[in-house]
Amino acid sequence: MRVAVVGGGAVGTTAAYDLADRGASVVLYEKGEIGGASTGRAAGVLYDAFAAPEDARVGDRAIERFRAFSGEGEFEFRETPYVLLAREGDRKRADAIREQVPRMREADREVAFADPDELRDRFPAVEWDDVGVAAVAENAGCTLPGAYADLLAEKAREAGAEIRTHTAARLDPDGPSVETDAGSASFDAVVVAAGAHTKRLLAAAGISVPLKPYRVQALTAGFDDEKGSLPMVYDATEGYYLRPHPDGLLSGDGTEEVESDPDEWKRDADEAFVDATRERLDHRVGDFGPVEDAWAGLCVATPDRDPLVGELRDGVFVAAGWQGHGFMRAPALGEAAAEAVLGDSPVPEFDPTRFDGDEAFEIVEGMAVD
Repeated sequence: MRVAVVGGGAVGTTAAYDLADRGASVVLYEKGEIGGASTGRAAGVLYDAFAAPEDARVGDRAIERFRAFSGEGEFEFRETPYVLLAREGDRKRADAIREQVPRMREADREVAFADPDELRDRFPAVEWDDVGVAAVAENAGCTLPGAYADLLAEKAREAGAEIRTHTAARLDPDGPSVETDAGSASFDAVVVAAGAHTKRLLAAAGISVPLKPYRVQALTAGFDDEKGSLPMVYDATEGYYLRPHPDGLLSGDGTEEVESDPDEWKRDADEAFVDATRERLDHRVGDFGPVEDAWAGLCVATPDRDPLVGELRDGVFVAAGWQGHGFMRAPALGEAAAEAVLGDSPVPEFDPTRFDGDEAFEIVEGMAVD
């Protein structure tokens, strides 16, 4: 079976590896560098703390594979608990956390409520005095996303896949074939895993999908974690996260709930975002060093906040619409895309044909607790 994968991010490289490892003849097309677009700008926050059964199942498989790949090449999965909190007085998000945590536990996620005293004892590097409700997810960690994409691309090569970087690919409207500046090639299947560019690539082939790219922001700053107790934290009230990072810590969100052009968008973080994040970090972790880097990336929204994974028409498959959770679930979603090509339907809830493709919808922050 000959398969083309369009997109060399975390999901595309995983799909290419899983397809090649299972005997398919694979060519991956990436218009830039491997992991050079949204994957390289992702936060690298990894957890399986989802309430919906299908999300919990996908998250569990992703963490399982992250652990299995850790130590290969430059990729490392750093075990780090994930703390989800709502501040005192934020009744809406506190109620949401109280409702979601039991559902996470019903889905066999290792998540438990924790009060401020427990959090102080366990994570003294963080300020917890304003916490109204909090929970800790244990099956979690963090990493550098680019290292994962590089590893899976190399594993795909070793399994027999051909990786073509700096090669823009276009879909043929008449069948599962790909056109590049070097010519046209026919395949039995084409998987489009091109992130923010997925909608345009498919539209050029006459396929409409309800996807909207939107901009998010992050920064890294110095932080001396003398106690070695910095967890990953998501402050649902303020809508930001932080995690350990080789530079000290990484913090972000800065979601713009408007559609972005996948080619023309601001790559640098906004000054207002940097200033607001400084204030948040000063409150949550106290002393921290200078901002080392600040950037923006693109996520992709869908009408129901669930991704599109599967066959759209004969021989044309899609894997996109991660709502900010794409990298953390990439090992499972790339695998699911490969299995869909090979005739399985591992996550029927994400079937892309559930939409007509022209749905009107608002962009909603992917990490929002409501």
